Formats: sequence, structure tokens, C-alpha cells
Amino acid sequence: MDALELLTTRQSDSNLSFPGPNINQLELIKKAALKVPDHGGIAPWRFIVVEEDGRDKLGEIYYQAAVAEQQDERTISRAKELPQRAPMLIIAVSPYMEHPKVPRIEQIESAACSVFAMQQAAFAQGLSGVWRTGYFAQSEMVKELLGLDSKDEIVGYLYLGTPTVMCTKPVRHKPENFFSSL
Repeated sequence: MDALELLTTRQSDSNLSFPGPNINQLELIKKAALKVPDHGGIAPWRFIVVEEDGRDKLGEIYYQAAVAEQQDERTISRAKELPQRAPMLIIAVSPYMEHPKVPRIEQIESAACSVFAMQQAAFAQGLSGVWRTGYFAQSEMVKELLGLDSKDEIVGYLYLGTPTVMCTKPVRHKPENFFSSL
């Protein structure tokens, strides 16, 4: 797949199954994460790879946080199952660091670019993924149980695996609706 085809055909797929990325595919995914815009060369990203028993551990972290933070019954009941939706997850974190030229938002944006790059790298290798956030990305207890600092931002959970349904999603957006000239 060439770069332009990748950029214009990539899509998110939430129905993922085994196999997940193998060791060689994961290595390319990791390399892609580190080739994103990085003002000041401060590398404002960290990643936690979750697979196998780690998915159960993450589910327990979600469950403990949902109960302790008094989430609704649906969130609590689904907490342990959410990490089971794919064979692998990569938690992308932007560990904020004070910097005179690189504001917090730029650091988070760089980490967000890394999630996109990882998803692109997976797609280019015949895998697929979906980037999720929501309550568990904002939970202070989840951050604590993952060993993160409260100022760190969980930019997202990238679920990776093999798509179970091969269907190309229709084009929803047309460039002329979003671009103008000055």
C-alpha cells in the first residue's frame, strides 16, 4: 500500500479479533509512533502496550475506578470487558512537562499524532484499529492505578487487531465542505 492510498483509505474498525500485531508488526507500529511532529524534540509521549493477561489487569483497573468514582451501573458492569474488545491495546499518554516554548496543548497534540501514526501503521500492515477515549481516559483513579501523574493526559486507547468484517466505509466528508481560501 502506498502512502497516498493509506492516507485516503484508512478507517477505524471496532470489530476486532485475533490475531493482533505480531512482534514485527508491533515494532513498525512503535517506530511510526515516534516519527510525529515534536516541537522542541521533547518526546511528549509514553505508551503502555496491553495484551494477554494485561487486558484482564486493565479491566480490573477500569472496574475499580468505576466503582470508586461512582459511575453509572452500565459503566461499572462493562468495565472488565472493555479491554477484551481487541487482542492488543496501546495506551497513549502525554506526560506534561513544563517547557518555555512548547505549551501543554502542543504536547498533547503530538501524542495524538502518535496514536494516528500507530493506527496508520497497523492499517498499512493489514490490521485495523480504533482509537477510544471516554471516561476511562479522564479518570484520575485510572491514571493513578496505571502509575501516571495527575497532570498526565491519557490521549487514548488504541485497540488493535484483525478486522472481523471487511467493508469499506462510505466517504462521509467532502473537502469542499471544510476547506476555503483566504
